[in-house]
Amino acid sequence: MPRIILLLAIIIALALLVRRIQAMPPHKRRSGYVQLILGAAALAAIVLTAMGKMHWVGAALTGLLVAARQTLPILVRVFPYLQKWSRQTSAPDGQHSEVKTELLRMTLDHSNGELQGEVLAGPFIDWTLDEMNREQLQALLTYCQEHDADSEQLLMSYLEQRFPNGWQHEGDSENNQQTSSSAIGRSEALAVLGLSEDATRDEIVAAHRSLIQKIHPDRGGNDYLAAKINEAKDFLMKDAPSQ
Repeated sequence: MPRIILLLAIIIALALLVRRIQAMPPHKRRSGYVQLILGAAALAAIVLTAMGKMHWVGAALTGLLVAARQTLPILVRVFPYLQKWSRQTSAPDGQHSEVKTELLRMTLDHSNGELQGEVLAGPFIDWTLDEMNREQLQALLTYCQEHDADSEQLLMSYLEQRFPNGWQHEGDSENNQQTSSSAIGRSEALAVLGLSEDATRDEIVAAHRSLIQKIHPDRGGNDYLAAKINEAKDFLMKDAPSQ
């Protein structure tokens, strides 16, 4: 009887964990399933060792495997920061711009003007915008409208690019004329233009010209992003060295 109860408890726990993994963003589900399998393997090894049906060496090896798997996500998270640092030191003009609000982080590819975004807070936290369908994006837009105007404008930039033939909803046109409600800082301005800390005036002007040509409203771009890029240039030009 105790074994049956234990088995039922394990089955229920596994079912709950599977449901939790299924609720994760798509790009995190694979990692979730791998961690679940390794955790189940470690638990099975501990139980079998306690019952005398597995040598302690096997249990130790299983534990080491699980520990190694747990450190891998840390290395994966650190690696992009190393890449970003390398790009900033080797290529001052950068290849991407980043705009961050309370709810979203958006990157702009300088080579093609393509936008990619990640949700930082709210019901779709950790989702990338490319993973979300139109209904989910509409729900996210509604959430942004209720909680943060800057996030709303940033999301509209992405939606206008992804759905060029008709995302616009009644009332959005007026909202799109709004500019950022928060003052920009130096680190944010550098990220917006994709520049390093020691950027010169010529580099600032060149980056601004390149970006504004890609996303200017007159060329099908977005008012909010254009305003951010102009604001970043104006801020950096105040104290930028000429050479």
